[in-house]
Amino acid sequence: MDRALRQDAEFILSSSIQAVLPDQAVKKALKGIQKGSGKTILIAVGKAAWQMARAASETVEHIDQGIVITKYKHVKGKIHNVHCYEAGHPIPDENSFRATSKALEMVRGLTTQDTVLFLLSGGGSALFEQPLVTGAELQDITEQLLACGAEITEINTIRKRLSAVKAGRFAQFCAPAKIFTIVLSDIVGNPLDMIASGPAYPDLSTCQQAKSIVEKYGLHLSPTAQNCLEQETPKALYNVCTQVTGSVQELCTAAASACAILGYHPLVLTDQLVCEARAAGSFLASILRSHAGNDKSLAFIAGGETIVKLTGNGLGGRNQELALASAPGISGLSGAAVFSIGSDGTDGPTNAAGGYVDFDTLNSLNKKGLDVFTILQNNDAYHGLKAVHGLIITGPTGTNVNDVAVALYRA
Repeated sequence: MDRALRQDAEFILSSSIQAVLPDQAVKKALKGIQKGSGKTILIAVGKAAWQMARAASETVEHIDQGIVITKYKHVKGKIHNVHCYEAGHPIPDENSFRATSKALEMVRGLTTQDTVLFLLSGGGSALFEQPLVTGAELQDITEQLLACGAEITEINTIRKRLSAVKAGRFAQFCAPAKIFTIVLSDIVGNPLDMIASGPAYPDLSTCQQAKSIVEKYGLHLSPTAQNCLEQETPKALYNVCTQVTGSVQELCTAAASACAILGYHPLVLTDQLVCEARAAGSFLASILRSHAGNDKSLAFIAGGETIVKLTGNGLGGRNQELALASAPGISGLSGAAVFSIGSDGTDGPTNAAGGYVDFDTLNSLNKKGLDVFTILQNNDAYHGLKAVHGLIITGPTGTNVNDVAVALYRA
């Protein structure tokens, strides 16, 4: 491993995450809110929920009561008048259901004078849930969707119709109280009805689209679940005001700035990357090979969310798989490195944020008797990268604005 390249990667990633922490953006958004004369309820949902709720508690003059529902190990302390719960992600669990019930109790019976501050970030689809099917079936359908390689918008189109709180239904539950929603976007293009499956935004998807997704991937649904797909979702809401405070575009811009500080000439290739992780890794490697021998240090940046189609039973995540898939393409190319992370600090069901490889990674794997193609086929990028010190571990970052991948060439 090239130590200088690895240090560059760590600086770029650290700087990028710091630039997209939600604190200041949330505070700025809340300063313009006109609350009603009644109660103020805070509901924060998602991987960045604790960070966003803390920022709100430091800005809003008085919060009568509130709740945070976030991923396990993402609560970082107490917040005044706010109860914090941790639950399952990406598969919802009983704690997801219980915490959501607590949130619904909190907003029950509100009036036109009351205000709900709804802070929403990625991961909310699993964390904020009151299923219309059994919990066991919802978990099974979620696992099917994650394993088949469906895109996040396809996954959420199905999730919406199996839930009593998604697709604008939470906003209906809060009515007639006014809801001010602040969104930290983790989906390419910032589709507000898809982020956390849109609990407080009119649904733009249709029943026919949901049924087509079921047919496309051969999903197995019970008659109850199939009936849910026939029920139309709210298409208009009158008690919600929504503002987006962060996105993958900002993450890519921050990464480019950090690269420039280190002397690289940065180019943002896209902030709308949607493809299989292995293909993205191979593509970034091909770009570096095309520019080999350049007399300038270069950085190519891609933001978005890749997908993984499970072909094995190993351990990993889309960012780790992307990075490892680039290793054969940059092998022996001095000065080349590729790394990718999830901005929330978690990648798949692992403790890693993502992965790092450079021109020597393939050689290091081979010396340990490890075959990169076998590792990828088994979706075991975590153990492959761990063997060559290629895991990137940040812990929960407090934000969640999609993923960023960077391909470096140091002249």
